[in-house]
Amino acid sequence: MCGIAGIVNLRGNAVEPSDISRLTRLIAHRGPFGEGIWFSPDRTLAFGHRRLAIIDPGEGGYQPMLSADGRYVIVFNGEIYNFLELRRELEAQGAVFRSESDTEVILAAWEAWREDMLPRFNGMWALAIFDTSTRELFLARDRFGIKPLLYAMSPERFVFASEQRALVRSGLIDPSVDLEVARRLLLDAFGIEGSERTLFRQVRRLQAGHCMWLRQGKVSVRRWWRTVDHLPSVPTTEAERVAGFRELFQDAVALRMRSDVPIGTCLSGGFDSSAVICTMASHEQAGMGPRDSTAWRHAFVATFPGALNDERPMAEEAAAWAKVEPTFLEIGQADALTDLDRILDDLDDVYISLPSAVWLIYRQLRQNDVTVSLDGHGADELMGAYLQEGQTFAFRIRNAAEDLASRSPLARRGVDFLRMLALKRQGVYFLRGGLRDLPASLPLVAEDDVLPREWGGLNRRLYRMFHSTVLPTILRNFDRLSMAHGVEVRMPFMDWRLVTYTMALPESSKSADGYTKAVARRAMANLMPESIRTARRKVGFNSPMPEWLNGALAGWTADLLAREVPAFAELVDETALRRAVSRLTASKTWDWEAVGRIWPYLNMKWMLARYA
Repeated sequence: MCGIAGIVNLRGNAVEPSDISRLTRLIAHRGPFGEGIWFSPDRTLAFGHRRLAIIDPGEGGYQPMLSADGRYVIVFNGEIYNFLELRRELEAQGAVFRSESDTEVILAAWEAWREDMLPRFNGMWALAIFDTSTRELFLARDRFGIKPLLYAMSPERFVFASEQRALVRSGLIDPSVDLEVARRLLLDAFGIEGSERTLFRQVRRLQAGHCMWLRQGKVSVRRWWRTVDHLPSVPTTEAERVAGFRELFQDAVALRMRSDVPIGTCLSGGFDSSAVICTMASHEQAGMGPRDSTAWRHAFVATFPGALNDERPMAEEAAAWAKVEPTFLEIGQADALTDLDRILDDLDDVYISLPSAVWLIYRQLRQNDVTVSLDGHGADELMGAYLQEGQTFAFRIRNAAEDLASRSPLARRGVDFLRMLALKRQGVYFLRGGLRDLPASLPLVAEDDVLPREWGGLNRRLYRMFHSTVLPTILRNFDRLSMAHGVEVRMPFMDWRLVTYTMALPESSKSADGYTKAVARRAMANLMPESIRTARRKVGFNSPMPEWLNGALAGWTADLLAREVPAFAELVDETALRRAVSRLTASKTWDWEAVGRIWPYLNMKWMLARYA
């Protein structure tokens, strides 16, 4: 897990060492264990790398890495969990390895299979490979976009990096904000990350499951992965389906325990994270495999004393089951303003709440010298947890919207109109232009995939949430907030074998008897505490935003709204926004629904002020 960057000068002039050094320094937090820079022989291309040493932490894993003959050069961010199996296959074909790293396995796979290597990988990655012979540059991203890759192109140069802020602050591109995207973000905070476009006009996102070539100054992009094309046949009985899920999940966890450094987990006390840590314990009992980390008993729990979303008792129960002594991090009112500007800067985008809890818990991991965390992300969107009891009206509306939007582009436009109309009636829509100027939707990855005819509304909605809307945004957040501290997050629920298998299951395996994630709950019988396995309550890993906005954040919010930010004023009716915020603050009636509707405006104003 690392940070990667690169510059290609398209007019034949040499890349300035200061340019690639500056770009690499801007992602230094992603790799605190070392920096590497490489120039092509003619110096028109430069690679930069910041290293977070996980596999082969010695010199063998240094990047940029050259193939044995010097023809290919790679920079790579991520992990290939099945690298040991691929290494044995490549050795049987004659490959000779100089290190124990998964990066060298990718290089050998490239020499053997070229682009056909991608479907063979089980992992998460963003990578760039340069052919010094043909002078072609290849870039690729993993199936589901767990690891980021952003780029910008002008007549002068092609630039890429792991984070958008690195590109924007590098001085190498036009940093202008894309106001059309900004408007879309304020209508639908989950409607951007699955697209090619970003908040900045020149910055583009290589979408999940895509790869690209830069040849003779021209870019070509193709989609190499469609989940719907890889759905397996599933058993006919529920007992067999449960057994299949259990086997795949256990193997997914086992693969992600491969590490040459200590690993741990962020434990919320909910089903997902508890299933992960309990399965880690089961894997150890069954017998650890080669390169598995034996230093895995590190559980970190964010607690919110007095708040409704405090799940400390359940986290303690899960930790006791796994025979792990957890580390608790109390987050309260006093933390509302803790490193607030840095957290927003590290997020570097617009979201529906302030992710302080996530940022603080990953900082805690790093302070305890744990650089890898196996977490439960992806399960909600894979198996429908947003149907849980106790959800807010906003979540119900979001589910209904996703259900309708999964049907056609025309339906998605209708959903946008209804969403805007509902927000206006609630008094929480502040974009200028009103009903006559509806922000256009952006093409999202996988949203037009042709799905099986027999799929009902739930499976169609989950497919879209997983690939196009909710999960891409969640993945972006967790990557940026964890890597802000040099922490790698691994996600067993997002193993591609488990994803395709679960996607292919009937809806009755996902929602049954009043429970979501039915197949996963059944698969974990006798493998985790029963009280957690059967719990209906879903809170989520969120900062206590209503309490904070009703209290400690009130002054910060008022100061932010009082600032003059011309770009924001062009987008938003600030008078109406200030009126709504003042009313909520004075009456101390902020709730989660109001937070989800209004916080994106506050987040956006902060960002536009930051880049003004």
